[in-house]
Amino acid sequence: QVQLVESGGGLVQAGESLRLSCAASGIAFSMFAMGWYRQAPGKQRELVATISSRGDSDYASSVKDRFTISRDNGRNTVFLQMHNLKPEDTAVYYCYAKMTVMNYWGQGTQVTVSS
Repeated sequence: QVQLVESGGGLVQAGESLRLSCAASGIAFSMFAMGWYRQAPGKQRELVATISSRGDSDYASSVKDRFTISRDNGRNTVFLQMHNLKPEDTAVYYCYAKMTVMNYWGQGTQVTVSS
């Protein structure tokens, strides 16, 4: 059974930092591309950051230079380090794993940034 379990969300003030974690089980983690999406109330889910199985990363323009995605294949975990958080970063953040036609999602973790 595949599980992606996010943690690390919470309530912070603008300018502060958070680190999200996503622990994966039931997949050959090192072979999967991993990433983070987010969905704010009333908005569509949007891509935040991705990291390939080789470690190549990509970011949405709105978070570039503030967020960093990384992975630890030994711990089957992907991280999203978020700095200088802004109120517009408020959303539910979802972890996902993808390899060819296989896609898996976590249950999400809430990030709320107050101004």
